[in-house]
Amino acid sequence: MRGIYTPVTNIRRQVFAEVARLAYEGGEYARVEEIPFRIIPGEVPTYRDSIFLERAIVGERIRLAIGLPLYPADQPTHISKGVEESAIAEKVYEPPLINVIPFACNACKEKSVEVTDNCRGCLAHPCTSVCPVKAISIQNGRSVIDNEKCIRCGRCVDICPYHAIVKFDRPCAAACGVDAIESDHLGRAKINYDKCVSCGMCLVNCPFGAIADKSQLFQLIHAIKNGEDVIAEIAPAFVGQFGPLATPEKVKAALKLLGFSKVVEVAIGADLGAIEEAHHYIHKIASGEEPFLATSCCPAWSVMAKRDFPEVAPYVSDSLTPMVATARIIKNENPDSKVVFIGPCAAKKLEASRKSVRSDVDFVITFEELMGMFVAKGIEFGDIETNEVFDDATAAGRGYSVAGGVADAIANCVDELYPDSDIKIDRAEGLRECAKMLRIAKAGKRDGYLMEGMACPGGCVGGAGTMMSFAKASTAVKEFQNASEDKIATKSKYANKED
Repeated sequence: MRGIYTPVTNIRRQVFAEVARLAYEGGEYARVEEIPFRIIPGEVPTYRDSIFLERAIVGERIRLAIGLPLYPADQPTHISKGVEESAIAEKVYEPPLINVIPFACNACKEKSVEVTDNCRGCLAHPCTSVCPVKAISIQNGRSVIDNEKCIRCGRCVDICPYHAIVKFDRPCAAACGVDAIESDHLGRAKINYDKCVSCGMCLVNCPFGAIADKSQLFQLIHAIKNGEDVIAEIAPAFVGQFGPLATPEKVKAALKLLGFSKVVEVAIGADLGAIEEAHHYIHKIASGEEPFLATSCCPAWSVMAKRDFPEVAPYVSDSLTPMVATARIIKNENPDSKVVFIGPCAAKKLEASRKSVRSDVDFVITFEELMGMFVAKGIEFGDIETNEVFDDATAAGRGYSVAGGVADAIANCVDELYPDSDIKIDRAEGLRECAKMLRIAKAGKRDGYLMEGMACPGGCVGGAGTMMSFAKASTAVKEFQNASEDKIATKSKYANKED
């Protein structure tokens, strides 16, 4: 639903703006209790049966946006509990990252196949013929499915000439590529955290806005307010995310208006990663020493690959992700600074919490959370005049944000550095498709390949923290790439620098 401004979108963005405003204004944090009344005013409910339920849900979203945990619905509490203690200039994070607000969940029906009123009771009734378990019968001239027998194979759905049979699934469960959505004792969605990789696809596909992730927005603003030297590294998927007036140059200027001392392209780290993985491919894969190389820049994909396919784990690239590689460059040059990664990805929040990464990346926020900061500070892109430029990275690094862009960048480096060598590529987007690709590799049918995995549809431009459709975002990124002075990662001005 990215790119469509729905009531769920409206509430989510109001929450981010209000939390940002609370952080900027400071003072008595008990005022957080007033926010649900500003977002849901009046006495008449707009979205649900009760205005009190609407406000309670907003209250839980506010807590998550401050980085605080949900509280059980059967225990008394206040939204403000823990807020003052969280008003610090350091990351606040207590797992889990992705959360279902139980009383916001509509307890949607789990996967089922049903006959709709479109059934014409046709003479052929091919649905009964294709059903492998004889779960469909004709009653009173219409098809009826026995759900005790139905195995939800979908053959009847495909064969019905009137499209009268449909397969239902919870939107959150359908979007989850690792089948982590289960049900609690009341039939509401529940996340199995042993399976979840925090890609965030469930939270942007729930039409009831019942799923949300925790934010570091509140603490980031306090770091800026405290006078810390906070440097922003921004992922290449940012182009176009903030509206037609928000050119890349204006976004950079707007970030400095928020108090960031510098703004650096994460595409720098992508350029460096492409070069490193090109060398790895030639020396390890093309030589036959290792069977294949799987990219690692998408944390949700790499976690799934290593966890669910342990045989594949040794061949997932150990190169630094663009976020981490760029952050290390920043901290080498500015050792006393704090670094915030601004991007499209929910899973990056978990990556930045790893022991090996937390000293490099201090905060992670999404584009949508950043928009809350712009709104809270009243920044209008139409009012910005700037001489800022983005000239850090190449077209190749900027292309990492679009599905296929990682593999293309590495392939271009191979062509440049090893012109007599060929490279074989496979790629997948969406975790279900990624798992299929890994099963093929596990079977020995991808030896000699570079495999690119992206958890989100369209790549990073389809991430949970984006604000526009990935089709439009992909076009915007392509234009940004075309404007790059240097096209190939090996031409990056950082390519020959020591990390």
